[in-house]
Amino acid sequence: MSATIQASALDPAQATLDETIPAGEPWMQRLSKGQIFRIVDLEGNQAVDTLFFNADDPEEHYSLTHTIQAQGALYLGLGSVLMSSEGRPLLTIVADTCGRHDTLGGACSCESNTVRYALEKRAMHSCRDNFMAAIAHNPYGLHKRDMASNINFFMNVPVTPNGGLTFEDGISAPGKYVEMRAETDVIVLVSNCPQLNNPCNAYNPTPVRCLVWDAA
Repeated sequence: MSATIQASALDPAQATLDETIPAGEPWMQRLSKGQIFRIVDLEGNQAVDTLFFNADDPEEHYSLTHTIQAQGALYLGLGSVLMSSEGRPLLTIVADTCGRHDTLGGACSCESNTVRYALEKRAMHSCRDNFMAAIAHNPYGLHKRDMASNINFFMNVPVTPNGGLTFEDGISAPGKYVEMRAETDVIVLVSNCPQLNNPCNAYNPTPVRCLVWDAA
C-alpha cells in the first residue's frame, strides 16, 4: 500500500476521552462500534505496540495474517481494515498523517531483547511486560493466552529483498497521528514501547496521546 496522507476533521476539544500515555507504559480502553480512536505521536518516532480484541468475545482478536491477506499489503495505512482472527473487520483506518505502520516487527520481550541485543538486556522493560501488567487485573476477561501478534503504529520495519526484517529510524514526526473507526465493540490494549535498543524511537521513549470521539 502506498503512503497516503489524510488529516482528520475531528476537533480534540470535542473528544469524549483524551489521555496521555507516559513513555514506556501500558493503556487499555473499550471502544463502542462507531467510535473514532486516534493515537498521536507527540514527540515523533515513538513505537506504539497495539492489540485489539472483540469486546464481547476476547478470544477473537486482531489477526496479522487475515489483515495482510485482506489488504494485499504488509504495511497499514489509510483505508486499511484491521481484521480479526475470525476474518471479521474490527477497525478501519480513516485518517493518517504518518502514512505507514508496521505489522511484522512484533512486541519486544525479555527473550527478544536477549536474542537481538545481548544477554544483559534480558532484564530491560518490554512491551510484553506491559501487556502482562495490563491484563493482570483487567475487567474484560483477557488472559495471557489471548496475547497475539500486534500492530506497531509509527514503527519502521522494512522487509529486505531476501525476506528479512530490519528495524530502522522512524518515519513519523511530532504531532503525526493515526485514526481508526471501530467496526464493532473492541478492547484496545496499548504498550507505549519502552525499547531502548533499536532506533525505532531514537533510543528515547516518549509519551503518546489517545483520543476517542463518539459516533456521529
